[in-house]
Amino acid sequence: MADSARPHSQAAAVIGVLASCGIAVSLVQTLVVPLLPRFPQLLSTTPATVSWLVTATLVAGAVSAPVLGRLGDMYGKRRILLIALALITAGSALGAVAPNVLVLLVGRALQGASFGVIALGLSIMRDELPAGRVGSGVGLMSSSLGIGGAIGLPLAGVVAQTMNWRWLFAAMTVLGLVQFLLVRWIVPESPERTGGRFDLPGAIGIGIGLVCLLLAISKGPEWGWTSPAILGLVAAAAVVFPLWGYHELRRESPLVDLRVSVRPAVLWTNLATILIGFAIFASFIVTTQILQASPATGYGFGLSLITAGVMLLPMGAAMTIFSPASARLSSRHGPRTTLVVGGSVLTAGNIGVALRPPTLLWIVVATTVIAIGAALAYSALPLLIMRAVPSSETAAANSLNTLMRQLGTSVCSAGVAAVATALTVRVDGVDQPAPTAYTVIFLVAGGTAALATMIAALTPGPATPDTAPEPAAVAGQCGPR
Repeated sequence: MADSARPHSQAAAVIGVLASCGIAVSLVQTLVVPLLPRFPQLLSTTPATVSWLVTATLVAGAVSAPVLGRLGDMYGKRRILLIALALITAGSALGAVAPNVLVLLVGRALQGASFGVIALGLSIMRDELPAGRVGSGVGLMSSSLGIGGAIGLPLAGVVAQTMNWRWLFAAMTVLGLVQFLLVRWIVPESPERTGGRFDLPGAIGIGIGLVCLLLAISKGPEWGWTSPAILGLVAAAAVVFPLWGYHELRRESPLVDLRVSVRPAVLWTNLATILIGFAIFASFIVTTQILQASPATGYGFGLSLITAGVMLLPMGAAMTIFSPASARLSSRHGPRTTLVVGGSVLTAGNIGVALRPPTLLWIVVATTVIAIGAALAYSALPLLIMRAVPSSETAAANSLNTLMRQLGTSVCSAGVAAVATALTVRVDGVDQPAPTAYTVIFLVAGGTAALATMIAALTPGPATPDTAPEPAAVAGQCGPR
């Protein structure tokens, strides 16, 4: 870790630049959501093809995250972060000028490199910030995903309703270029290196396994869970992952160090991350649907896309405010306590929405509570990972944790789609999700948050001598080596 004498202003600049990268990642993920219903007409294609604009980014990001993390540990985290930002910028530029949906799909796949940005940024913070600033920096960058989502949806909605959709990609191109330059000028390179040779067979193996698994999860509601394609993908993943694990255990320099990953402090934190990702994402994708649904459904408020987005702004504000609070809580009581508190708040918020009275104020308050829990939980997870792994493997470990978070959101998205199509009510001649569908979704989200809280409370701390001490709790001391 950088010496604690690093100027306060320089540390603040590094945190600000890296956190802005996290917001950009969130914007990439939400960029096309308001446009999905309009893209079939705009691009002269089918809704099934348009759905790949989300799937392509998800799958490409899941594959690239562990690869970028490992490359960052080997060759420099800042260097690989710059490559990831360049890929995002290129993908955005390609999307802005795409003549057809296929070219746009390629651009969205390139934007998938954004999934590795968070893990690389968190790892740079651990290596470069003074010990007393790590917790607040990690908290802000972790929460930036929610902040960007809360801001990005209304902004994308405004563009979708008033301007050409290509301006969204053009704006992301400019933002990606600016962030590339800021990272190059302000963020120092980490001195930590693992060395060794890159595990290309391991990268191919995990890529194949993740593609099969995530395609099965994301396309299950559309293709049918018992269809030959989905069953074949699940079977392929079940074969590939054990073979990949056997290969990784035999490698001297593996893509993912499974011996570190199966340590209780790492393994159970990653499991809790999947559950937390599910619990958080439920409100992000469902709340907008509730706000825009017709009052005739018995639960909707009939708001426009822009107005619904404005109602989500308190979520972004809550995550911004509670990120530094999370750092202070972790500094005093440890990140595990912060995760337990965040999981408990998430549980309460989701159950509050599930048992909601039919008022707009209640929905806004309950989802803001969820955002507070998200800020606390998301800020604690990387701190738990970083204090349980050697500093030379921080980027790879954080990338795996980011992948677990994305797996949770993917499972949530598929689960929401399955429940919403199974429990319907007919309104004005059209099948809409029934009120019980959203009740079930939020009760399940509350249950997953409660389970994650229990896991966090029972997970033992790191017990090996080569792991780093908790970054947020060592203010004024030497950083982990």
